[in-house]
Amino acid sequence: MGTHPTTAASEQTGPGSDELRLIDTWWRACNYLSVGMIYLMDNPLLREPLKAEHVKPRLLGHWGASPALSFVWAHLNRVIKRDDLDVIFMAGPGHGAPGVLGPAYLEGTYSEVYPDKSEDAEGMQKFFKQFSFPGHIGSHVTPETPGSIHEGGELGYSLSHAYGAAFDNPELIVACVVGDGEAETGPLATAWHSNKFVNPARDGTVLPILNLNGYKIANPTVLSRISHEELEALFVGYGYKPYFVEGSDHAEMHQKMADTLDTVVAEICAIHDKARAGGEVERPRWPMIVLRTPKGWTGPKTIKGHKVEGSWRSHQVPFSDVRGNPANLELLDSWLRSYKPEELFDADGRLLPELKALAPEGRRRISANPHTNGGILRRELKLPDFRAYAVDVTQAGKVLQENTRPLGEFLRDTMRENMNTFRVFGPDETASNRLQSIYEVSKKIWMADLLLEDEDGGNWRATAG
Repeated sequence: MGTHPTTAASEQTGPGSDELRLIDTWWRACNYLSVGMIYLMDNPLLREPLKAEHVKPRLLGHWGASPALSFVWAHLNRVIKRDDLDVIFMAGPGHGAPGVLGPAYLEGTYSEVYPDKSEDAEGMQKFFKQFSFPGHIGSHVTPETPGSIHEGGELGYSLSHAYGAAFDNPELIVACVVGDGEAETGPLATAWHSNKFVNPARDGTVLPILNLNGYKIANPTVLSRISHEELEALFVGYGYKPYFVEGSDHAEMHQKMADTLDTVVAEICAIHDKARAGGEVERPRWPMIVLRTPKGWTGPKTIKGHKVEGSWRSHQVPFSDVRGNPANLELLDSWLRSYKPEELFDADGRLLPELKALAPEGRRRISANPHTNGGILRRELKLPDFRAYAVDVTQAGKVLQENTRPLGEFLRDTMRENMNTFRVFGPDETASNRLQSIYEVSKKIWMADLLLEDEDGGNWRATAG
């Protein structure tokens, strides 16, 4: 069975008001860091009056998606700690890096990987300044980000990457936040069907979390403008069991999210228990979450009479021209201080101990999970000598050979030697690409129906292994 928690362990009493208050405070710290990354290059803890020279000359970044990303992260930490879960995080919203970088910094992983970004005021200043700054990191989740294996700059692939990570990792849960703008891309719309390939007896779990914040860069999103019934029917049709967490009130949303995650984790464990008990394995209806939150949640509600929180205006930088505009400088100061940094960090700029304790420890931290660091878990494949598959061409124009058929033979023999560590996934026709030699060692495997007349169909109801 492995080390996944039992169903009973996941049905414990939910968090009390004190724990939810701490989770909200931790999330507040994430949001403070997000705003600081976008705007500040000095005075990171506002220990002195905010001045124009503390603000970056050019403001780049995406604020709108960041609060929901760190909101999900904060709640995942609670169930990871309680049930000793193995969880990684995919941030689909393309440029929501502040919502990922902030949690990684608060967990201490960022400072471990980059010691100059230390967990104090000096390190925070460097942490802020590096964001979207010449010679440093970009505004999306770049490869340098601890805990991330999904770059996010090109929309549409988060869910595919999530399912790829879950295959053959039976204890892993991949929490994938899908942006509602991203959900309109062709690759993402297709990737919802990847649940037909996950075998609960031998694979891990993908938990899709669709964040409906309502807007792309300047337009509304399709999925946010259809009825609840139509949206629910869409995901039921995709084969999921959708749960809805909707609202803007912080206390209510924390309670809803905690209750929903408890239910979802219990369902995942029950699915695994049933599938791994032996016998036939049925395709389950995996849970997913629809998280409807305001775009730019916790940011300025209005600016100059225009709605900002919950509108397209918060997609990137809600307001600029801070250095040359005293009114905007005052607005930024008020926004940053609304998170009450003095209640989050001590005199040295370190996260307060009671907040630090909310994150899991060691490799259970999302930002330090070894599944996001290939150098830790990588295993060598037993590869045949590629020269053995060369086509002998003795005379030009006299040998008839399809160029991918030898590749199929090479893949066949690679699979034969690595049955538990090597997988070929064919979203297109494997045979039409002349790779059908692999069927000599492994038949087609998926969790949807197979008919007698299907070519090379395997027994998808087989148990683990």
